[in-house]
Amino acid sequence: MKRELTKSKMVERSIITKFRQKLWAPFIRSIKKYNLIEENDKIAVCISGGKDSFLLAKLMQNLQSFSDVPFELEFIVMDPGYKEHIREKITANAKLLDIPIKIYNSNIFDVAEATDKNACYLCARMRRGCLYKYAKDLGCNKIALGHHMNDVIETTLIAMFYGSQLQAMLPILNSTNFEGMKLIRPLYSVLEEDITAWVKYNSLEFIACACKLTEKNKIDENASKRYEIKQLIKNLKQTNPMIEQNIFNSIHQVNLDTFVGYKKENKLYTNYTEKNKK
Repeated sequence: MKRELTKSKMVERSIITKFRQKLWAPFIRSIKKYNLIEENDKIAVCISGGKDSFLLAKLMQNLQSFSDVPFELEFIVMDPGYKEHIREKITANAKLLDIPIKIYNSNIFDVAEATDKNACYLCARMRRGCLYKYAKDLGCNKIALGHHMNDVIETTLIAMFYGSQLQAMLPILNSTNFEGMKLIRPLYSVLEEDITAWVKYNSLEFIACACKLTEKNKIDENASKRYEIKQLIKNLKQTNPMIEQNIFNSIHQVNLDTFVGYKKENKLYTNYTEKNKK
């Protein structure tokens, strides 16, 4: 009698079969290209509760099973003050997908809400700091976040259109506040539309925005700059199907000789000098 697969095993199988080229292959490509995982790493996979971080968790579990390079995993959820039903949904999905999460409580939403400054910026900074701290307490040397290719592309365009600078998002970087810690983005080469397709194929349901501040202040996510950029890319893709890949490739092939100025390690350099004057 054929044994019926659990939901978790079905999801795992879909990653390396139906979505092998769209999810597994670009995931492995990023791991190798950017040298994201090294022997004896202990990595904290950070789960926010959304589709991206849960996919990342399953990919990392699969990789650990197949990899010749030994490494350890921890799965951490930082609760910044979620409503009870949000926390319950995250816990239920982790159980459904056989992901052994560790949940840490914090009062970040309350602290961010009380500030007169940019609450979203403060919340993001505090959450990142907490993730590093919890990971380090567990003996980890890296944290893994679920940022995908579209996050990279959108961040690049937002910085250009609204920040007056060319700034992207690195696949790996050293922490400036937690010595010996690194941040990695294993979904760096994965498109969001392929993650969405995987979610629909497996009939999974994850939380979207669980920010208490957004809900309280009735902030329309569809009015955000990121949403605006998403729509722009969607429209451009109708006439140029390669638009996402082209933008992504461009941050790997920056020609500094053609730029008037550039910044490195917070120091500004220029490409025009006295000797260029006639």
